[in-house]
Amino acid sequence: MNDVGLRPLRVGEILDVAIKLYRTNFSTLVKAVFVVVAPTQVLSALITSSSRSAEIGGLGGFGGAGFDPNTTQQIDTGDLRNFLVATALVGAIGIVTAQLASAASLRALSGAYLGEPVDWKSSLGFAYHRLGSLVWLGILHALVLGLGFLLCIAPGVYLYGALSVAVPVLLMEDKRGRKALGRSRELVRGRWWPVAGVLLVSAVLAAIIQGALTGLVVGVAFSSSNELASDIIGTIAAIGAALITTPFAAAVIIVLYIDLRVRKEGFDLELLARGIGADPATPAVRPAFLPAGAPDRIAEGDEDDQPPFWPPPPGWQPRSRP
Repeated sequence: MNDVGLRPLRVGEILDVAIKLYRTNFSTLVKAVFVVVAPTQVLSALITSSSRSAEIGGLGGFGGAGFDPNTTQQIDTGDLRNFLVATALVGAIGIVTAQLASAASLRALSGAYLGEPVDWKSSLGFAYHRLGSLVWLGILHALVLGLGFLLCIAPGVYLYGALSVAVPVLLMEDKRGRKALGRSRELVRGRWWPVAGVLLVSAVLAAIIQGALTGLVVGVAFSSSNELASDIIGTIAAIGAALITTPFAAAVIIVLYIDLRVRKEGFDLELLARGIGADPATPAVRPAFLPAGAPDRIAEGDEDDQPPFWPPPPGWQPRSRP
């Protein structure tokens, strides 16, 4: 592979590169996410719909036509148990779906860095073969974040930023579970504020887009008195929101991950290719979505006067020429 230098990016550049990656590969990313999200959202909607009668009946039909405030309401424990099981099942489906769709998007976007033809099928296969590790990481991540927010808001906020690149670590470095979380924290150390800033801005952008789409669709759903129509519209809104926000979040995370490794370890495209199982000998040119400014290597034989990566590590000095 040709030596294509990567340089650290400023916060604005990280967002700019992520948006360009997202926009350039949008059709491929949408296909990968749709194949995962659409069936599971439909399944979740069916489970939720089937448990609705249990929820209303099991809780005594509060607010219904037959509700009598002077009568003690009886809870059907069987219906309540079914409702709770359905709720847990929907949550489990959501975790698996989110991890698989995000991982497939990350693999596709990593390939875009190498100039590979981005294929949604191979990206989805790459993620699927790591599904067990992805789900376990998602559960650990959720538990750690939940504990952080439960103890105090500040630890939860810190962990949200510190553990943000755990999934790329799993996919590119094959570190799993607690090791992936620890590696993410190690990479973010010393760069928490910029990472948190990028995550915050990207979350606001995604929330605006998702809110506009969901608000429009939900408004239509509320205007309909047909319960089935409302369920269908709500499912369409959930699918549409996932198609828009999942690839964008993945683009931000992969750019953050690569930038952190460039800063701390001299990460390059050859290492990226090896991490995702691509051919490291494939010729590469600077990806068009990256900003210019990384220094080119000088003539052969002068390597000792060049830093291993840019900007130079603390304390680096060029060797004195004779």
